[in-house]
Amino acid sequence: MPLIFRRFYQVVAATIGLLLALAAQASDKATIVADSQQALESLGGHVSGVGQLLEKAAGVLVFPDVVKVGFGGADEYGDGCLLVKGKPVAFYSTSGAAYGLPLGVRSKSEVVLFMTPQALKDFRAGPAWQVGVNGDITLVRMAAGGGIDAATTGEPILGFIFSDKGLARGLTLDGASFTRLAR
Repeated sequence: MPLIFRRFYQVVAATIGLLLALAAQASDKATIVADSQQALESLGGHVSGVGQLLEKAAGVLVFPDVVKVGFGGADEYGDGCLLVKGKPVAFYSTSGAAYGLPLGVRSKSEVVLFMTPQALKDFRAGPAWQVGVNGDITLVRMAAGGGIDAATTGEPILGFIFSDKGLARGLTLDGASFTRLAR
């Protein structure tokens, strides 16, 4: 067998192994909830005023660790939970195309705020929800003074993408899918 085919099969086998390892590491409920709480605390450390938005939200969907899976045209995957009044009510996975992360960052966190009861109800109506198909998420921008840009907070569904380095700029949730998990 030519060397190029052997290398191709090695790469395919390694990718399949990585995907199986990630599936085997699927977090349990308690870990997801604890990691989600930690992600919300981290978001609060990066964005002043986010606590007020969290308190106003009808529901908060948190994916504490979304990782890039694969190479080249890679995908992303993460487990998370939906919090209503601070309590976990359902568990979800997210997946979508990876559009890149800042240099040195291998994973990110995503937080989606459902600011109205109707937006939350619409989200929970089915087993899956895709950004751009079932609804849109407005990513919250920062104002010049470091707080939240009020112009971005009037929408029914708001989103944050961040890492340990702070809010990620230039990323989007367009095309991301959220699927309810049976946990």
